[in-house]
Amino acid sequence: MTDTSEATPTPIGRRTVLIATGATAAALAVTAAPEAPTADAAETAPVAAAAVCTLTKEMTEGPYYLDGALVRADIREDKTGFRLNLALTVVDDDTCAVIPNALVEIWHCDALGEYSGYVGNNGHNEPDNGTFLRGGVLTDSSGLATITTVYPGWYRGRCVHIHVKVHTGVTLTSDGSFTGGTELHTGQLFFNETITARVGALSPYSTNTVTRTTLAQDSIYDEGGAASGLLTLTALGTSPSAGYTGTLTLGIER
Repeated sequence: MTDTSEATPTPIGRRTVLIATGATAAALAVTAAPEAPTADAAETAPVAAAAVCTLTKEMTEGPYYLDGALVRADIREDKTGFRLNLALTVVDDDTCAVIPNALVEIWHCDALGEYSGYVGNNGHNEPDNGTFLRGGVLTDSSGLATITTVYPGWYRGRCVHIHVKVHTGVTLTSDGSFTGGTELHTGQLFFNETITARVGALSPYSTNTVTRTTLAQDSIYDEGGAASGLLTLTALGTSPSAGYTGTLTLGIER
């Protein structure tokens, strides 16, 4: 199924920025504080070092979002694929002050291009529990959210990408999810084309026979680099199968 609803980005009035700075490797320990955010948190938060605020448009949510994502630092479940450690820092776009206790939620397809809750839309038959490769964590005192997942695959009509939302003021629930709060950002994260080509040549990605759309061919990515959600990728080893760390700073308007 072609992702036709993503062919044209949905206009959104809020300003959103992505700040072209990465988190350091030392920041990759997951610390998702359970306390609810307070109104004073952003006022006293430190400023992200050397941040350069660059305004960019938000991007479409797409057709595969599901409510009730689990709050968890590892969303892989039993999915095969190359490890991806995401390190996403959330800051205020006006002051560049980091925002602690913001929920960073992501969702993306597996190596065969299938989304949980929608398996079969990319032509593959596999178990579907409705939760794999979905979830998120609260940012720590440095505004950092670290999430472990796998390098995404691709599906008809779209380049390799990850969807992301940022919420503030959420309440964690007893079933491991969250409720309430305010959704401040909806966007997408993108991947270096050269690295994606190397990943796509290896199993299990090579078993995805759907023609891959490149960054240059994609209808959503606008060639804006980090300002448009392009991750900084750092290899975890000498082979793509060892995985990558992906870093980016998201600036949102409160």
